Amino acid sequence: MNPRQASPAASNFVKKAESCVLSAYRDSVRSKQWPIGVPTIGWGHTKGVLMGDVITQERADALLLEDMRDAVECVDRKVGPETTQNQFDAMVSLVFNIGCGAFTMSTLLRLFNAGQPAAAAREFVRWIYAGNVALPGLLTRRQAERDLFLKV
Repeated sequence: MNPRQASPAASNFVKKAESCVLSAYRDSVRSKQWPIGVPTIGWGHTKGVLMGDVITQERADALLLEDMRDAVECVDRKVGPETTQNQFDAMVSLVFNIGCGAFTMSTLLRLFNAGQPAAAAREFVRWIYAGNVALPGLLTRRQAERDLFLKV
């Protein structure tokens, strides 16, 4: 079976939600490991980023492609075969932002794979927190992902 792919619209969706910053900054996620935010660069890339890092636009775009590929592979492995392109793209955007581990443990995935896409769609807006703080930007993104997921 061939792996599914995100449409070109998926990376544009992520770009719109993330924006691109060419020097490392701390994002709004707080945790025990990152009490002042996760070092982030480019289009929301976090793997191996150190404060003080600076990249080119070309490198930011290459990192986006790598991160999108990881998100696509995760969604392709985890969701059942009955997936529309819009559902797939919406879940790829979500995974890009929350990671494969969180997606794998999510009620959204469980409901979708149980044949309950409408219930799964309602789960998008549960993913609006950075730490314990609801972020308006995440709510906007999740509503847009949900709307894409529901689009015929």
